Amino acid sequence: MRKTFPLRPEGKHPDRVLEAVKHDIRKYMKRERRRDLPEGADFWDFDCRFGATQDAAEVVQVSQLTGLLDVLAKGGAEHCYVELLARPAIWQRREAEVSEEADHPAQSADGLDTDTPPHDDTPH
Repeated sequence: MRKTFPLRPEGKHPDRVLEAVKHDIRKYMKRERRRDLPEGADFWDFDCRFGATQDAAEVVQVSQLTGLLDVLAKGGAEHCYVELLARPAIWQRREAEVSEEADHPAQSADGLDTDTPPHDDTPH
């Protein structure tokens, strides 16, 4: 989706127009996520650019899009440009998570847990 949305059309309340723009963006993302994934891909990711005009658009995170749209609309902008391009992606673990799991003492090679005292099964 590459589209310039008017934020202040004649005869329409700006808040309702802003909500309609957000709805169109969410609807597009939902429709793209329903498409069949190519083999080897885990999910649909989106490359996103946003700005007041196409020339001024900058690369942003998809999660920041509605917040930036609110800021631009509250600033009195007449138009906004949104570019969302779906692409297949592969889920990748973060390096910090992988190293933490490998160094965790409970996952030692011998499988013995030395931190817990032995259980006494005799009744007290």
